[in-house]
Amino acid sequence: MPKHRKQILAEALKLPPTERAELVENLLSSFEFESRKSIDALWAQEVEDRIDAFDRGEMTAKPASDVFADIEKIR
Repeated sequence: MPKHRKQILAEALKLPPTERAELVENLLSSFEFESRKSIDALWAQEVEDRIDAFDRGEMTAKPASDVFADIEKIR
């Protein structure tokens, strides 16, 4: 890997988890995938299913700050 790419990676890895996730999403979005629309539709349905399950009391929620704190613990 050329030096400048290693530097970019090192800087990216210093970002907080949410910013790294956003960076990954932006990078992946820059590719043209044939199946992207169907994958996005499947994820949208998954989100709706999870919201419905939460509304029915079948699953619980956890504050995002707790989730990110847990991520930082294992980082």
